[in-house]
Amino acid sequence: MASLTSTSLLFFSPSSSSSYKSFTVSASASVSVSNPTFKTAPDSLVSSILSKVVQTDGGVLLKKEEHKEVAELAQELQKYCVDEPVKCPLIFGEWDVVYCSQPTSPGGGYRSAIGRLFFKTKEMIQVVEAPDIVRNKVAFTAFGFLDGEVSLKGKLKALDSEWIEVIFEAPELKLGTWEVQYGGQSEVKLKITYVDEKIRLGLGSRGSLFVFQRK
Repeated sequence: MASLTSTSLLFFSPSSSSSYKSFTVSASASVSVSNPTFKTAPDSLVSSILSKVVQTDGGVLLKKEEHKEVAELAQELQKYCVDEPVKCPLIFGEWDVVYCSQPTSPGGGYRSAIGRLFFKTKEMIQVVEAPDIVRNKVAFTAFGFLDGEVSLKGKLKALDSEWIEVIFEAPELKLGTWEVQYGGQSEVKLKITYVDEKIRLGLGSRGSLFVFQRK
């Protein structure tokens, strides 16, 4: 079986920096959206990004040039990000992890070239619950017939107006009827570069770009 480490199963890249101040998340779980004219440009960019990343196995099927195109669109879209995105209630909800610029990172070893021979990813989901709970899940089929999943539960803390930190409990692995919790706590940091009703963009501390699509 491919190696499954707690860090590699996270949807965020581990951070090597801790020079942030605590910043309280005070958003509610509802929001009203106005000014449709302003949203025309970002809506077009959102559609373009989704058209390039959806059904690409988290980015695995994209070529180098296509990854570059996604990065350029994301860089343009972040210009329309709301102020203090960590306080925006739109971050809450259930999200599909549809893209990572390092596509084998979410899910760990079983999404490597060798791992994908034995494990087929069914879905990668992140749920952000108000006020500060994050749940990650990678569901897969092993050896073509055995259903499994790895899940993590963490507590979110805003570090400043853009960066968040999530401290996760030990991951849980389910394979058929077998369940086990292994490893220890882990922490990750992610910069929210854009969020709206459809997608959320994140930049890991090691530079990985993530695209989350609201379910």
